[in-house]
Amino acid sequence: MNPLVISAHTLTSATGTGRQANADALLKGHSGLRACDLDSVQLDTHIGRVTDVEEIVLTDHLAPFQCRNHQLAELGLRQDGFIEAVETARERYGAGRIAVLMGTSTSGIAATEQAYHRRDPATGDLPPDYDYQHTQNMFSLADFVGTRLGLRGPAMVVSTACSSSAKVFADAERFIAAGLCDAAVVGGVDSLCGMTLHGFNALQLVAPEPCRPLHAERAGISIGEAAGFFLLERPDSGAAGPRLIGHGESSDAHHMSAPHPEGLGAASAMEQALTRSQRSAGAIDYVLMHATATPANDRSEARALARLFGADSRATGTKGLTGHTLGAAGAVGVAQALASLERGFVPATAGLDRPDPELELDARGVAEEREIRHVLVNAFGFGGNNCSLLLEAA
Repeated sequence: MNPLVISAHTLTSATGTGRQANADALLKGHSGLRACDLDSVQLDTHIGRVTDVEEIVLTDHLAPFQCRNHQLAELGLRQDGFIEAVETARERYGAGRIAVLMGTSTSGIAATEQAYHRRDPATGDLPPDYDYQHTQNMFSLADFVGTRLGLRGPAMVVSTACSSSAKVFADAERFIAAGLCDAAVVGGVDSLCGMTLHGFNALQLVAPEPCRPLHAERAGISIGEAAGFFLLERPDSGAAGPRLIGHGESSDAHHMSAPHPEGLGAASAMEQALTRSQRSAGAIDYVLMHATATPANDRSEARALARLFGADSRATGTKGLTGHTLGAAGAVGVAQALASLERGFVPATAGLDRPDPELELDARGVAEEREIRHVLVNAFGFGGNNCSLLLEAA
């Protein structure tokens, strides 16, 4: 594949607003998880909640988009000069030549939850101010981002559960290679809501304590929320920055929610990313695992790593910091990997004081500072929707 330059990016998560705060938390291992305090959700669990989301008010032509998911998206877009970087790209390419490719798993479903709580007690009608098109509609995220940034290029939302915002990077490479656009704004946003918290709790996948990926006593996930955005351009555009040099996707369809026990689909996605990049497994400094902290998922992914990289491969899992941000997990992973490439460290796996020996990984509870050139980022979703992305330092 032809590499793409990541010329600008930003991340907002429970560990901080903007790249600097997130990178500092990643290096120091500072978790943003806290006991669940979301309105109308009474569960014994921890969540990765972003502060100040509720303070965002969308006005004028953006007012119809008002919902938690787009409030979070707006908060994220305001960070790290990202809007200004897109404005510069828009002047260079034209508004119609920049694609908007977003990933989310639930979109603005919290707005629908609130609307159902306010139904007319006599007729059951939803309140007249409920706007499905601009809130829960899956396309509404790309619609909001494109409208907010003044872009009119191809627009699409991918919703493949927890791989959603990783797969948009692969889509961007294909869109640009096909000549449909000259650049792309990609990313993902997922926000906390009752459906995901109660849904994962019903599946018995939610841990009462902060999640502990790769731990011998891991007990399940902590759900979080996040917004991450990236501007992708061709190297011949003159843009500078780290590069996306490989991607791989697979759909093993082993089970509706459980991964293949041997990680066959995960291994296929990682192998494709290596093949497209023309890099060997030995060139990878570490793998930023999907590592949700459920017993089955971590075991499956570790077996996939062993298949490609051998036993004791260097790996880390970061969801003990941010929580599992579902459809935004790929974007979070890419932004964390970029911080690692820029500042030179392998992130710690938060809370890893007792690694699971069955996994046979070189995973550590403290960060390791050294030069990093290549990071493989994994994001895997329900139904075996797997995606791996290979990033290279600038």
